[in-house]
Amino acid sequence: MDPLDVMMNKQLIRPYFQPIISADKQLVVGYDVLAKLETDEGVKGFDDLLEDKSIPDEYRLELNEYLQRGALDVFVTTDQTSTLFFAYDIELLYKDNAETFIRCLESYQQYDLNHHQIVLKLKESEIVERISEYKHFFAYIQSTGIRIAIDEVGKTGSYLDRIAMLKPNIVKVNVAFLDEDALPHLYREVHHSLSMLSRKIGATLLFDGITNFNQLNYAWRNGGRYYQGSYLQGEKADFVEADCCKEKMQKEFQHFIVYERKKMEAQLALTNELNQQLKQVMKMMNPEDTYDEMIMKVAKECDGYAFRVYLCNAEGFQQSSNAEKNAEKSWVLREEGRFKNWSWRPYFLENIVRMNIEKRGFLSDLYTDIDRDERIRTYSYPISEDLYLFLDIPYDYLFEQEGLL
Repeated sequence: MDPLDVMMNKQLIRPYFQPIISADKQLVVGYDVLAKLETDEGVKGFDDLLEDKSIPDEYRLELNEYLQRGALDVFVTTDQTSTLFFAYDIELLYKDNAETFIRCLESYQQYDLNHHQIVLKLKESEIVERISEYKHFFAYIQSTGIRIAIDEVGKTGSYLDRIAMLKPNIVKVNVAFLDEDALPHLYREVHHSLSMLSRKIGATLLFDGITNFNQLNYAWRNGGRYYQGSYLQGEKADFVEADCCKEKMQKEFQHFIVYERKKMEAQLALTNELNQQLKQVMKMMNPEDTYDEMIMKVAKECDGYAFRVYLCNAEGFQQSSNAEKNAEKSWVLREEGRFKNWSWRPYFLENIVRMNIEKRGFLSDLYTDIDRDERIRTYSYPISEDLYLFLDIPYDYLFEQEGLL
């Protein structure tokens, strides 16, 4: 429909509500307000129209306000205690100094509408290039009690440092990529970082676009506190019961927990197995063995587990060559690894300290090996207070064992 036709027929605009559910209580905590239009062909979305910068600002402000009032009229008359999320064009909001939006909220004061129940949803892609300009504006909006959500985070890149500067209340991530991308683990690293960032700045991580079991599982594993999507509850013209998803989510969480527990048990079993194996291998060492002789003995005794073995000192400098399996599955020494430093790797120094204190080996998380371009794990084992063994476990082995991927 033409923008002018919409302006002339505002009575056809309808707010629809997409429930947002919390992980902790499995209850509806808020609603994403979606713009819909009643047409002869049925109800259609018109969010794109509100984002169309070719339409004069005053028209878009008027349409936004009409939609907001429609949602708030329903909200305040149904005694809602949850939260409403309103999408807004940051440039439009900034030009207006949020006056139209705030004035609209203040007109509902007689209903005891709390500004803390309102969330402004703003797209990351429209914010990141003007962070310094918007920083104080965000602080002003938050000072009124209105919360801010950064939407579509990570869609066009990762700007964690810039997001941290804005200190949003909610960080929103869409999981639709899980149906499109063959390598979701690459996103997992970004979202793990997002989870850590959200915790540090006091923001809540919300995953939306959840349309299937795997996407919900991904959101749960990556620290999502809030979930949204048709797999849980679709958009509706009115509000739903707060516990509409409780039973379903509790069942799904039970599946997740059982599966994750099996993974943890499998990793612990492998760690214990390697600990015992290496204790026996260490007994075979001679005091006069060179470092390269040591790793070749370890490699041959741990042939079923590893494709690469090497030694490092407490500062991360590699003391041996790399013992590596070649294409013929024979172990060979590669000198080029000697004296490289690996202390820059995440958790390297932490694991060194833990090995010294606990006197046992540790299994790393999954990561991509640069040389082989495949997902692997590394097992590290303390030989002395200044010498540590590292054993790289290939994807093929992990794939064959249940719970190691």
